[in-house]
Amino acid sequence: MRTLFLCLALLALAAPDFVVSAGAREVWTKDQANQWYGKQKWLVGSNYINADSINQLEMWQAESFNPAQIDKELGWAQGLGMTTMRVFLHDALWSQDQAGFKKRIDTFLAISAKHGIKPLFVLFDSCWDPNYKLGPQHPPIPGVHNSGWVQGPGSKALADPAQYPRLEAYVKGVVSAFAKDDRILGWDVWNEPDNTNGNSYPDNSQARYDQVALLLPQVFAWARAADPSQPLTSGIWHHDHWENLASLNSVEKAQLTQSDVISFHDYSFPEVFEVRATALATYGRPVICTEFMARGAGSTFDTILPIGKKRNIGMINWGFVVGKTQTDLPWDSWQKPYTSRPPVVWHHEVFRADGTAYREREIAIIKRLSAAPKTIVPTE
Repeated sequence: MRTLFLCLALLALAAPDFVVSAGAREVWTKDQANQWYGKQKWLVGSNYINADSINQLEMWQAESFNPAQIDKELGWAQGLGMTTMRVFLHDALWSQDQAGFKKRIDTFLAISAKHGIKPLFVLFDSCWDPNYKLGPQHPPIPGVHNSGWVQGPGSKALADPAQYPRLEAYVKGVVSAFAKDDRILGWDVWNEPDNTNGNSYPDNSQARYDQVALLLPQVFAWARAADPSQPLTSGIWHHDHWENLASLNSVEKAQLTQSDVISFHDYSFPEVFEVRATALATYGRPVICTEFMARGAGSTFDTILPIGKKRNIGMINWGFVVGKTQTDLPWDSWQKPYTSRPPVVWHHEVFRADGTAYREREIAIIKRLSAAPKTIVPTE
């Protein structure tokens, strides 16, 4: 707690003008959120990064941005009937080249719209490497899942309140630039903010948690100050009993109370997915599952996607096309890299790099469910 108070004091000294403008909109009411959701097609898609990028930086930097590759791959998504993609941004890209970054986002949006896809943009991410570097990215570590993904803002900026004005400028700048753009589905302000990366880059310190707990509400406020027409969210992802707000930690409470629409992650068996979906339904807001589908963990298109369709939950699986992220490999590859043999089943991903399906039955399921009216699960 003392660490949190110290951070608050430093924040006040570093940025005394952090007051949100009077014109900032409020959190949407339940009615507003449900009216918005009622106008959307059923949301089905993937967490997307093009096959030739190892992380967000390589995807978006001018030297490696690849519109032709993105166009080809989003064409495959359109063929499945997908309507959204969850796509990660990064604050360092804004600091590096604001005008160029906005232009590349606009190019991406034009390609997405061409294929009938509205992306959900992620502003910050607490997963994987906390020490990013701009410029050329290292090649994938053989046999290791997501060996080059980077956190944003990263551990140094997170621990330094003097950098918070830069983060504020990024959030307000990006969201303001596209605040009324109906090609965008929404803004996922922070991916798994309190993830401690136990299997890859562990940091379970109280200081890190306090920093995240302090900054997350600010990020919501900065994004809301831009008065976006799209909803804000941040996906709750661990523990159970999500219906009992009082039992949750301060980060989870902020995620659930500051989100216009509720989002969550679940890589469990279908019976666990059902319990968690039921818990979140008690909040009376639209629900989007922004990460699911880990075949080896029991979360599959066959078992989970029909539940989401029946409940009118937006469904965004992790991974679209196998590539430099290597997320076809399991999480445990950090402990035992798959260098001498492939996994028994792919962990994530829908397509091989040449556009052929990993599993044709999954393609058929996605097509069948995406073509049906909302809440209708057609028989085969």
